[in-house]
Amino acid sequence: MKNKALKTYIYGLLALLICYSELTLASPFSDSVDTTVSTGFKLRTIVIDAGHGGRAGGAQGAYSMEKNVTLAIALKLRQAIQKEFKDVNVLMTRTSDVTLANGLRAVMANENKANLYISLHCNSLPNVRKVVNGKTVSVPNRSGKGVLFLINRFGRSNEQVAAIRENQMAEEEESLTKRTEVKVDPAEAMMLNAFRDKFRKQSVHLANLINNEFIDTDGRASLGVIEQGVQVLANTSMPSILIETGFINNPEEEDYLNSEEGQTEIVNSIVRGLKTYKNEVERVAP
Repeated sequence: MKNKALKTYIYGLLALLICYSELTLASPFSDSVDTTVSTGFKLRTIVIDAGHGGRAGGAQGAYSMEKNVTLAIALKLRQAIQKEFKDVNVLMTRTSDVTLANGLRAVMANENKANLYISLHCNSLPNVRKVVNGKTVSVPNRSGKGVLFLINRFGRSNEQVAAIRENQMAEEEESLTKRTEVKVDPAEAMMLNAFRDKFRKQSVHLANLINNEFIDTDGRASLGVIEQGVQVLANTSMPSILIETGFINNPEEEDYLNSEEGQTEIVNSIVRGLKTYKNEVERVAP
């Protein structure tokens, strides 16, 4: 009886939460939202995650490693956000070359009640098999070009190459760190599930805003916004996006990703997208 009563209580609480969320946390991107009434929401905390780090170097180019490129861009992005949005607190998952478990990145964002989580990465393509002089050999594929956005989505297979690669690297990174498993209360897990779809929609919208800036302002090629199961985003309880800033194993793109000009362009496009997003979620009609 006690278990039944507890389940009844949890489900009742969840129902109330869902109803409350529809009133106070309605998606700002719905056409039905009454913009003459302020929800009082403010974008206060953004977590910037420089992908990989330490012994987990990530993808490699001819002369650079993903972990160093993502950190350089992340530090510039923090500075730019602090300059553009005086009322926004910016937290970094890492500010140096350290090995950090992906699960702990999400825990940090959740514990600090972040409103957004942005994970920065560099893409790469796997080698291809070709027949050379009658022998099958593995040849680097340097044809990849452009940005790509990954949004976590549960219940979908990882058929997308970038998602598969990120998940494989995430598993390797977890093995490099000693991590205490975080136990999630069942009721808390149910509440998180109730908000998951709402956060997913907002993540897609933010990704599209930033993607448009890359395309329209910087003239970058783009592979679009892809929804896949992505481990580094899976446990975040807020809108979260992973930005593949370019293909580090493409010589032209590697030069761009390592240049001051390229990193500044990437940061400015992200900030412009964030500005539009912030104005939308905080909007109040005159």
